[in-house]
Amino acid sequence: MTEFDELAASARACRACSTVLPVEPRPVFQISPEARLLIAGQAPGSKVHASGIPFADASGARLREWMGVTEAEFYDARRTAILPIGFCYPGRAKGGDAPPRPECAKLWRNDLLALMPQIRLTLLVGTYAQHDALGPGRMTDRVRRFRDFLPDRFPLPHPSWRSHIWMRDNPWFEAEVLPELRASVRRAIGESRGGANASGMGSGRGQRMR
Repeated sequence: MTEFDELAASARACRACSTVLPVEPRPVFQISPEARLLIAGQAPGSKVHASGIPFADASGARLREWMGVTEAEFYDARRTAILPIGFCYPGRAKGGDAPPRPECAKLWRNDLLALMPQIRLTLLVGTYAQHDALGPGRMTDRVRRFRDFLPDRFPLPHPSWRSHIWMRDNPWFEAEVLPELRASVRRAIGESRGGANASGMGSGRGQRMR
């Protein structure tokens, strides 16, 4: 096994938070040393925890629409890595899911990122991912100033059901941000749609972790 494979296998088997999580740990992410696009989300929701497939819920469908990618491109780990701030479902808190557990970054995330040198663009999806990469700040301000973070980072709101309300209040997002997001994603993963690299979901050297 390569260093990458060994580290990924150890992360998949992690049970470090078993005493503090409300459910059995189930790390969910998708990675490959060949990936060119990184989606940095917050943590799996309950549906993703049940399926073991990252963004296999309504939020994922909305994110793919924003990005302008096919499902095959999204789940081709050689193109798209999905590595959230927290790998396991953190349970519920007042008003939504609890924050991502902080243990993942120190134990696994930073080392995994170091072994993915081909990443061209990172989508910072939601407040937690933006705080991790950029420090404290207001999500809406960062999304509106997305050009300040290009070409390597692109801040986005989390594509939960609440994003409908947010988009209604911020119509510039659909008019100004989404066209640039789609162009940036296309540059990162390549121009072809449904080509050889998109023939399988997480195939080749990529690994989808459950």
